[in-house]
Amino acid sequence: MISASDIPNQTIMSFVFPGDHVPAQHVNLKLGPGLLLSQDTNYSSNRDVPTVIATRAGELHHSANCSKWWIEGNSRRYVPAPQEPVIGSVVQRIGEAYRVDIGGAHVASLDSLAFEGATKRNKPNLKVGSLVYARVSLAHKDMDPELECFDAQTRKSEGFGELKGGFVVRCSLKMCRDLLDPKHFLLPLLGGRFPLEAAVGLNGRVWVSAKETKQTIAIIRCIEAADPDGGGLSVKGIKALLDTLDV
Repeated sequence: MISASDIPNQTIMSFVFPGDHVPAQHVNLKLGPGLLLSQDTNYSSNRDVPTVIATRAGELHHSANCSKWWIEGNSRRYVPAPQEPVIGSVVQRIGEAYRVDIGGAHVASLDSLAFEGATKRNKPNLKVGSLVYARVSLAHKDMDPELECFDAQTRKSEGFGELKGGFVVRCSLKMCRDLLDPKHFLLPLLGGRFPLEAAVGLNGRVWVSAKETKQTIAIIRCIEAADPDGGGLSVKGIKALLDTLDV
């Protein structure tokens, strides 16, 4: 997953639209959401030349050494990208696999063995309506997305798996990216007031859980208030809101 939280030294180049050519070049080039590697024909040499094309509108970002490029926009429609964490709801079980709604154009597939330590005899038994925190393992425009509930490198759950209890709040994709940034103020501020658990999906969904119902409501209110689409309150504004909620 390539996001602003992963790359502290980043540069905003320009605003691009779908179909625009992007001057992304590097020996170890890695493309994030919104960019596609294509092959254009150079008629003077009659050879195919690799080019990078934008597939969505937004701000074009790249890392300090220009090895990682991606596009950020404030959209509510999620387009799956490999390695991104998502929160989904099980909508169907087919044999040994689940169909999971992650808010994209197509329902994702989750194998029942795609969990830490899962075997044919020992595997999760999810029901329709169950919530899962998963990682996109495959995303292609001509195929349904595929999910896994473990970290690709460690093969451990690392927080992925079924989400029990709690509440899911929907917000903009930009708000989710902000919450995944360790430097963002909101979750540390709330965690300093009362114990909480949270799972942030880049598909515009955030799962939260607290001991008391009023605390869960406070978390939801604060996320909605800090969302750029809901007012974009600063630290000062969120603290004032918390004081009115009596938590």
